[in-house]
Amino acid sequence: AIVIRTLVAGVSPNDLEITITRDMVTLKGSREEIHESSDDDYFHRELFWGSFSRTILLPEEVMIDEADAHEKHGMLEIILPKLDKNRSTRLSVKSQQAK
Repeated sequence: AIVIRTLVAGVSPNDLEITITRDMVTLKGSREEIHESSDDDYFHRELFWGSFSRTILLPEEVMIDEADAHEKHGMLEIILPKLDKNRSTRLSVKSQQAK
């Protein structure tokens, strides 16, 4: 599987939008800034506020329907099972005979 981990601290899981294609993942969200003091009162800030979007090109195709995502303590983990290109199946041919 391909595993993507990213920090989403301050973003509610309900406010995250994850779009998956067979070769790409797009993550969108928004952090709302809470004004508790003016900007002049900060010595150092590391968090950013507002909307964000990240697109990640995948090294292999994945099975979209089996993807899973979990968030815990601000860490988002997306698990994408790889598509098995070597897998094969035997297809039987059905005949429809005229009555």
